[in-house]
Amino acid sequence: MRNGEQGNGGLTPTAARTLEYSIIGLGVFALLMIFQPFNTLLFTVGCGLIVLAGLVNNLLPLAQPGVPKRSLVTVVMVVAMIFCIVLLAAIVVAHLYGAFFLKPPDPNTVLGKVQLNATPWYMHSFTWTIAVIAAALAGLITLQSRRKE
Repeated sequence: MRNGEQGNGGLTPTAARTLEYSIIGLGVFALLMIFQPFNTLLFTVGCGLIVLAGLVNNLLPLAQPGVPKRSLVTVVMVVAMIFCIVLLAAIVVAHLYGAFFLKPPDPNTVLGKVQLNATPWYMHSFTWTIAVIAAALAGLITLQSRRKE
C-alpha cells in the first residue's frame, strides 16, 4: 500500500481534497460564466452549471478521508435522480401554466397553426429519456441498498 492509501476502499486525503475543491470550483466557474458581460451562450451554460453545482454541493459532507466510495456513488445517483424528477416536474408545470393561464393558439395565424401542429410535450423523446434515466437510477439505488457490503 502506498503512503496515504486507505485499506477499506475509502477516499484518500488527496482524493477527498480534490473532490472538495472540484465541487467548489464548479460553483465558482458557473458564477463567473453567469456574470461575464460578453456572451449570452456562456450565460446560458453558466445557468445550467449553477443548478448542477447546487446539486453537487450535497456531496461536500462526504468529501472526507475514509468515506467509502460506495456511499459517494449512492449519493451521486440520488442527486442525479432528484435532478431528473425536478426536470420532469418543471416540464409538467410549464405545460399546466400554458394550459391554464395563456390563451389558446389562434388557428387563423401562421404561428397558431404551428403551435397546434406541434408535438405534445409527453411525446418528445427528451421527456421520455429523462423519465427512463430517473427510473433506472431509482432501480440502481434500490439494488445497491439491498446488496451487502
